[in-house]
Amino acid sequence: MRIVVIGASLAGVRTVQALRRAGSEAHITLVDAHHEVACDRPPLSKKFLSNSAAAPIPVATSAQLHEMDVELVLGRRATDLDVGARSVGLHGGGRLGYDALVVASGSTPRTAPGLEPRPGVHVLRTAEHAAALRAGLAGAARTVIVGGGFIGSEVASTARGMGCDVTIVEPLPTLMVRGLGPVLGEVLTRRHAAAGVDLRLGIGVAGIEGRDLVEGVRLADGSLIAADQVVLGLGTTPEVAWLADAGLQLRDGLVCDEHLAAVGTDGVYAAGDVARWWHPRYGEHVRVEHWTNAVEQALVVAANLAGTPTVYDAPPYVWSDQLGSRLQVVGRVRPQDDVRFVHGGPGEERFVAVTGGDGSLQSVVGFGAVRELMPYRKLLVEGATWAAALDLAGIPA
Repeated sequence: MRIVVIGASLAGVRTVQALRRAGSEAHITLVDAHHEVACDRPPLSKKFLSNSAAAPIPVATSAQLHEMDVELVLGRRATDLDVGARSVGLHGGGRLGYDALVVASGSTPRTAPGLEPRPGVHVLRTAEHAAALRAGLAGAARTVIVGGGFIGSEVASTARGMGCDVTIVEPLPTLMVRGLGPVLGEVLTRRHAAAGVDLRLGIGVAGIEGRDLVEGVRLADGSLIAADQVVLGLGTTPEVAWLADAGLQLRDGLVCDEHLAAVGTDGVYAAGDVARWWHPRYGEHVRVEHWTNAVEQALVVAANLAGTPTVYDAPPYVWSDQLGSRLQVVGRVRPQDDVRFVHGGPGEERFVAVTGGDGSLQSVVGFGAVRELMPYRKLLVEGATWAAALDLAGIPA
């Protein structure tokens, strides 16, 4: 059996490793446009930035993959997919035939007109990106971060720890509102402000000033924030352009069923940032960009390829190290849901909050309270009611 995996990042590599652990003797080819296997990305916005001696950690070395009898095709970008012929075209010519294909091509940082990377203007996705940003932050640079999501907030926390003057510009009213909702987003927003981050919320960016060197960020109201370095945290775009003519369903990712199999063809699966799959728990297609999702999806894809039909229905989980503590989010925080603090409170150093709606526990959010979060996470995974979560906390429904 020939299995081709497009993407030598976390999801792709973990799929390969899981296949070999399951005893698969397939001929596996791992393809990536970069010349090296990807590094583990979570440290890039945290410890790697603040430690000049830190080195990126690959998700696996080439030697380890060769030991698993995996053929590496690095420095060759996938250009197209022919599902009828079951083959993938490669940049520079040639095609790879497959019996099963795993699309793990990931995502790329989103940009906008006037907000593109150049000297002094950074995105953060690869080790090279992080190394350039680390060099720029040295010397307590004035840093403006465009986008107040998880990555922007992590970089802000790290840069403040390095002595930089940091400003976050975010068009929404609070930081991380898409992941935390308005109530908990406001809690973290206040903490970043207390840590000395200058917050410009509810306003957009018109452009970046400076020709050879960055001079500042121009806001939509015409005001200028002086800057030496700018970090773009505008989210990501799934890498599916190479699939445009394959006849598959593309909708902010590759559309898959609950088994992570691409809809409309046989033998094609997806894992990681690129997958938009039918989530049985939520009754809709979702796409999740977090580390844990990539690892768990790789295991599901490998199980299905190995002949064990497996559904992926785990609630999303994301963790983020910032402000000296670990932020954890299990499930989905919907803006309309009720929010209750079950350990600590919004003004305390550590807290756990639960959110609920439609009679169900929808999410659990913890800050600096890893152990205290666990019983509520267990309830969420089990599909507990909102009343059961409040009962565990001793709170009247």
